[in-house]
Amino acid sequence: MIPRSRTVSLLALGAICLAGCSSQEPQQSTQLKPLAVKEQVSNIVKSSDGYAVNWAGVLSNANPWHFGEHVVATIVGKDAKGAEVVRMDQPLDAVPPGGSLAFTGQATAAAKPAQVTIQYRAAQWREAARIPSAFQQFPVSRVQTLRQKDGSYLIMGYVSNPYQLPASSLVVNALLHDSSGKLLGGGSTFVDDVKAGSPPRFILTVDGMPKDVKVARTDVTARTWGSTGRPYEDLALGGAVPVHTVKPTTAPFAVDRSADGDHKP
Repeated sequence: MIPRSRTVSLLALGAICLAGCSSQEPQQSTQLKPLAVKEQVSNIVKSSDGYAVNWAGVLSNANPWHFGEHVVATIVGKDAKGAEVVRMDQPLDAVPPGGSLAFTGQATAAAKPAQVTIQYRAAQWREAARIPSAFQQFPVSRVQTLRQKDGSYLIMGYVSNPYQLPASSLVVNALLHDSSGKLLGGGSTFVDDVKAGSPPRFILTVDGMPKDVKVARTDVTARTWGSTGRPYEDLALGGAVPVHTVKPTTAPFAVDRSADGDHKP
């Protein structure tokens, strides 16, 4: 039989241990950084049915091992008296680990907004199944930016798939900047069934640009779409296309040259 005094001491020691362990748990847990607004802009132009409110932005994810999912942007436009004339919730695509998300949108307002604000719902975090380097960017090539007579911009180019599995659908975003790097606006479109080695062409139009601005740079990005990173993750799990796919046809060198200049048989 254990003496009563010894039992009390053991219980006290256990309580101290539990308190210490519980106080250490928050310190051991990973603190994830919230998504950061890298840049954003909104424009208002007169349209046939009122006013068109256009916006574009870029969110960045500083967490290299987690997807930022189920992000929603809320766009609110108010008139000069503070009355709300337009409100729209825009579900955004998942932000890849250590990457960024470019997005654009448009809504119609019956009255002209004097102020437009964009707010973001906090992301839900999910650990990625692959290392960060497995999530390669979708290469974009041969991009052309053509100004139209009505003031809009026509963006054309090609998007490639670096993965072995075909991408069922990709969203292409084009962001326009002036000579100082300021974001002016943007537009988006979709391309379907993107297979490795067969880059499809994309064409999109950017409307609602201010008439007095001059576009100096166009940044085009492509990504999988959806509120979660599962489509992107499935492509990465399927593996990337090897860089060298053609077997050499020439005979190997009889003598190899090392980095230090010595010959090795």
